[in-house]
Amino acid sequence: MNLPVRPTTDFAKEGLFNVLNHLVDYSETNVADLFAGTGNIAFEFVSRGCPLVTAVDIEQKCISFIAQTAQKFRMEGLQPVRSNVYVFLKHPFRKFDLVFADPPYDMEKISEFPQLVMNSGLLNDEGIFVMEHSERYDFSADPALLQSRAYGKVHFSIFRKITDRHEG
Repeated sequence: MNLPVRPTTDFAKEGLFNVLNHLVDYSETNVADLFAGTGNIAFEFVSRGCPLVTAVDIEQKCISFIAQTAQKFRMEGLQPVRSNVYVFLKHPFRKFDLVFADPPYDMEKISEFPQLVMNSGLLNDEGIFVMEHSERYDFSADPALLQSRAYGKVHFSIFRKITDRHEG
């Protein structure tokens, strides 16, 4: 298998899910995995009981691999979608409780990506957005940032969608 990806390390993945265990009830969480690559993170969400996991990637090889693996292991809740992530964000067909993104570390305008996701209509109110990135980026000034974690060279920034609540 020759996929054009950089999978999240097992060490980083274990750390991330230890954090998420305290933030979400997987059995009630619908997930979008952007830049899904091998489907590594999507498979992890399915294995933890998420009812719907949509894996988005532009590479046909990646989507085919995810679809074949989902079929082989009978992961009915896994929905592979071949799309450019930016197009997917402009035309979300549903809302999600959690959005995970592992964009290419050298992606242009990566520092703007969290706000793009938060403003896209993809997240439910109070939804969680997790972005994997290199140590070059610091989102601590973002009011939506819940926490940041580093596992070796892999960094995760975890955001919660802020909703305007006006008491009347």
